[in-house]
Amino acid sequence: MTIYEIIILAIIQGLTEFLPISSSAHLILPEQLLGWRSHGLAFDVAVHVGSLLAVMIYFRQDIVRLTAAWFTRGFSSQQSTDSRLAWWIIIGTIPAGLFGFLMKDWIALNARSALIIAITTIVFGLALWYADAKATQRKTIHSITLKDTILIGIAQAIAIIPGTSRSGITMTAGLLLGLDRESAARFSFLLSMPIILAAGLFSALDLIESSHQVDWSALLYGAGFSFVAAYLCIHLFLNFISRIGMMPFVIYRLLLGTVLLIFVFA
Repeated sequence: MTIYEIIILAIIQGLTEFLPISSSAHLILPEQLLGWRSHGLAFDVAVHVGSLLAVMIYFRQDIVRLTAAWFTRGFSSQQSTDSRLAWWIIIGTIPAGLFGFLMKDWIALNARSALIIAITTIVFGLALWYADAKATQRKTIHSITLKDTILIGIAQAIAIIPGTSRSGITMTAGLLLGLDRESAARFSFLLSMPIILAAGLFSALDLIESSHQVDWSALLYGAGFSFVAAYLCIHLFLNFISRIGMMPFVIYRLLLGTVLLIFVFA
């Protein structure tokens, strides 16, 4: 890849990992519109590392606090709000982990077409619109129950289907369950860390077993630009989501899905 392609793809990955607009839909666009070749496994690992570092650094205080609470109160009969939230993150990760492990290869072979990505981009964009329009926003992140966690975890598992958007569908589920917008987004971001880490590790193992040569400079640029884009995205999204709502992202998804459909049937 050229340095230009590296920067563009890294920024796309960093932004779309956390915005509810589907990273897979955006990463297919350069191939469809510009004829770029697939960015490859090593680059995929690098940009995921960048995104993971961004969310971990942004939520570093939460990570320290939740981890300490889990070790001190996590196995106590009297849970604190932080130890309970730590458990919810662990439990909410399980459905996506299992589904990803069992279905990853099948999805890669059968569900990565531009048509499927276009349809899921539109369908789950409409689901996000409905959830935001009907949201009661009566609950905060510390009001999340075990039932809420399981349902949001199942929603995250569905996001293995390209075009769904992991952050989009978990925020959709959170809003439908009564969370306010900021809490839905914050829980989605916290829940993303184990999944991004697991995906990165599995991709890294595949990379180690492969015989492809690695362009380390491309990986460093990819990780760096992905980190910056993801960090800014998280910061701005959490600061503005309560005011702007989800409608701008819904409109964007509908337009993006339509563009992809035009290219599929052109």
